[in-house]
Amino acid sequence: MTLTGSPAETPPTEPAGRPAVHALHDRLAAAVRPAAVATRAIDRLRMAHDASHFARTPAAVVTASSAAEIAALFRAAGGVPVTFRSGGTSLSGQAVTDGILVDVRRHFRGIEIEDDGARVRVGPGATVRSVNTRLARYGRMLGPDPASEVACTLGGVVANNSSGMACGTAANSYALLDSVELVLPSGTTLDTGAPGADDELRAREPRLWAGLARLRDRLRDDAALRTEIERQFSLKNTMGYGLNSFLDHHDPVQILARLLVGSEGTLAFLASITMRTVPVLAHTRTGLLVFDDLAAANRALPGLVDSGAATIELLDATSLRVGQGDTDADPRLRALTVDEHAAFLVEYRGHTVEEVTQLAGDASGLISGLPLRGPRELSADPVAKAGLWKLRKALYAKVAGARPPGTAALLEDVAVPVPDLLATCEGLIALFAKHDYDHAVIFGHAKDGNVHFMLTEDLDDSGTAGGRDRFGRFTDDMVDLVLAHGGTLKAEHGTGRMMSPFVRRQYGDELYEVMQEIKRLCDPQGILSPGVVLDDDPTAHLAGLKSAPAVESEVDRCVECGFCEPVCPSRDLTTTPRQRIVLRREMAAARAAGDEALLAELEADYAYDGVDTCAVDGMCGTACPVLINTGDLVRRLRGERDHGAAGAGWTLAAKHWGATTRAAGLALTLARAVPGAAPVSAALRRVADPEQVPQWSPDLPRGGGNRVPGGLVSTDADLVLFSSCTGAMFGSAGTGAGEAFARLCARAGLRASAPAGLGSLCCGTPWKSKGLTDGAAAMAERVLPALWTTTRAGAVPVVSDASSCTEGLRVMVASGPERYRGLRVLDAVEFTADRILPALTVSARLARLVLHPTCSATQLGLLDPLRRLAGAVADDVVVPDSWSCCGFAGDRGMLHPELTAAATAPQAWELAGVDADAHASCNRTCELGMSRATGRDYEHVLEVLERVTR
Repeated sequence: MTLTGSPAETPPTEPAGRPAVHALHDRLAAAVRPAAVATRAIDRLRMAHDASHFARTPAAVVTASSAAEIAALFRAAGGVPVTFRSGGTSLSGQAVTDGILVDVRRHFRGIEIEDDGARVRVGPGATVRSVNTRLARYGRMLGPDPASEVACTLGGVVANNSSGMACGTAANSYALLDSVELVLPSGTTLDTGAPGADDELRAREPRLWAGLARLRDRLRDDAALRTEIERQFSLKNTMGYGLNSFLDHHDPVQILARLLVGSEGTLAFLASITMRTVPVLAHTRTGLLVFDDLAAANRALPGLVDSGAATIELLDATSLRVGQGDTDADPRLRALTVDEHAAFLVEYRGHTVEEVTQLAGDASGLISGLPLRGPRELSADPVAKAGLWKLRKALYAKVAGARPPGTAALLEDVAVPVPDLLATCEGLIALFAKHDYDHAVIFGHAKDGNVHFMLTEDLDDSGTAGGRDRFGRFTDDMVDLVLAHGGTLKAEHGTGRMMSPFVRRQYGDELYEVMQEIKRLCDPQGILSPGVVLDDDPTAHLAGLKSAPAVESEVDRCVECGFCEPVCPSRDLTTTPRQRIVLRREMAAARAAGDEALLAELEADYAYDGVDTCAVDGMCGTACPVLINTGDLVRRLRGERDHGAAGAGWTLAAKHWGATTRAAGLALTLARAVPGAAPVSAALRRVADPEQVPQWSPDLPRGGGNRVPGGLVSTDADLVLFSSCTGAMFGSAGTGAGEAFARLCARAGLRASAPAGLGSLCCGTPWKSKGLTDGAAAMAERVLPALWTTTRAGAVPVVSDASSCTEGLRVMVASGPERYRGLRVLDAVEFTADRILPALTVSARLARLVLHPTCSATQLGLLDPLRRLAGAVADDVVVPDSWSCCGFAGDRGMLHPELTAAATAPQAWELAGVDADAHASCNRTCELGMSRATGRDYEHVLEVLERVTR
């Protein structure tokens, strides 16, 4: 989802147009800020892709920071098209352009809660999930509930009038919009919620005000047009402009505000959005109702709608087969021999247990009489509910991830009157067969008559397979089918470039001309995303299609959806995981085209933008629908570099790790005592490899102490403590995590030991993150036998006191020789919460603790035990809403401190002025990153727990 609009003029392209691009850069830089304008090939190409199957390379990328800058940019554009991008999850091509692409994600993320959560004022770059996280403490949420909430932004949701699974037309962006702050292409900025806003619009934009009033009267006075508008918008409908606004509102300023909903950035820029919110219905009953076929399911639909179900999600037979492939799929679903079956995922929601129990009870009579195959119950079990929703939400990932290399995943959505849903689905299935789309799936929001269908196609223009032509023929047939059933060609994904040639056909000439007049009134020069929403070229939807050449096995499954971007530490510095991948594809395309100059430029810039500033933290894999960890690619690319003496040095360090860590700790201690350490390290980085020589800064601590804490035993231990080498290198203001854990074990009556030679052992992460496989292998050859011996062949667990080391040890065990697979590696946070905490007495409880979860804790499933420990030591536990990976990433924070600064900036801003008795995390380097960002000393949560239980 994204803020975008419609197109006209195409700017000059490379190479002949390069001087014109330079001139455009100079104009834009003078209007906004030089640092906000990028015209490097790597910047333009990384932004040339969104989640759609279109790709256009912008002439310039502008990172705007205010409404005033947007107004200045409009004046400086000089007729070059302008397109806005927020989330970049657009499925219909709204977020790509050949002109000026304005990235509004970085500086338009503000969230202001108003009226105790009844309203919220949001910048267009804030994600739906981040807004809902802030609203949750008030028991409220946004009405639109798209499945892409982790990545889609409110600007994109409003610009596309996206809805979701439960909101229908009663709680979508159009229905709940309160007001907007907008910037017109003329440069006029207006808050439609301000007193006298309509008079201000009339005074500042008299032509626009009068034109909207004229169209309002025309549409209201023409009975036939009014009836047609009411029919079109009785469905979920995002085709064209929202003409229902002329019927629903009187003042031109309010009409304009609603016209911007679903306008896809083609009429004005949305600088901020104020929405009314809806209550969170936290209590649910969920079930999967399986029918023999679509016809049986369709016959049951009216009754289920009338029963008050919040969601009725349709899954066709192909969807069910895909769902059966999950190893953790419901056993009853896996036992089903799917033929022509179809299913509804139904959910009832209530404010209270009693309310939802009443709803489910009333529905049970209806459900008991349905001709179902399999279970009929509506479950309150959150685990069962999560499994069913995983089935529904994983469809996109499963089909997209299994597509042949080089093909695109095409996801479209339509809506028809509910009585026509069966015939439409059957018609789509027939079209899949006619055009040989064998693995297409149908799923969606049945209670709204809104279904999505997904297919895969090779859209490479250079091929001879005719994939683009086949897709064009299918689209023509699909349009015929949907319009014959009185439907709309876009229900919630926005018109975009995909359906803009068909808007006239859906609405007829007269209403289409009204839409053209709306565009002329708001955007007389036609600079806002020409070609989006309205386009008279009947083949526009088949132009500018992107190819996805196979590049690397680690990332070829990527569908460029952008779900990874909000969790990426480098998203505000260089590139995101999606951009790292699309740039690899762009390099492959340049190589295939023989464009050596472009390839050389991209490879040179990619070294820093794509490789050096990646934290390889794996958070992208937690958000990716096809489970891609882009860090795997980056580690390999680092490993393929010529490391020369540095590589040999790291291999040598693996063999003498104890001496290496002691030397590193001593160097930190000396650096704090010797004046001028920072300039000296900076000078060394200029003459040596900056990827090997760290930058010292005064915020770094002294060196640490002995890795082996006191009180350990040598025999008959209950566990083996593998304390992290980071504790030996980086000292703590307290006891250190390893010492704290040993003391807690003693208080709980548990005997802990350590492997022989612990000081020279490591989890291997420093080598793996750099792609140094030889050093990692050398370390594993020493660590695994030592752990095997100390644990008595896996009889007791290994417990690590740093979450990244826990992850590293687990990877080492899983990838090592089979004979060591019996080793069990636990994290000290989880072990303490489960085994030690019940035996402790908290004697000095804190009032407030600020807690920073870590990326490795997220991937290890440690967030719940981490919060339990924090809750045991403090009355109030503050976890910043904006928390994410700190970007310190082992030594990245010293090699590239700018990465940590960018990654932690949102958290630092959120925590400014928050007083607390302690600040804690669960990984030493992450504690350093957060200490640097906030100026507060972060320590391991076990150190805090040890203090308050003395």
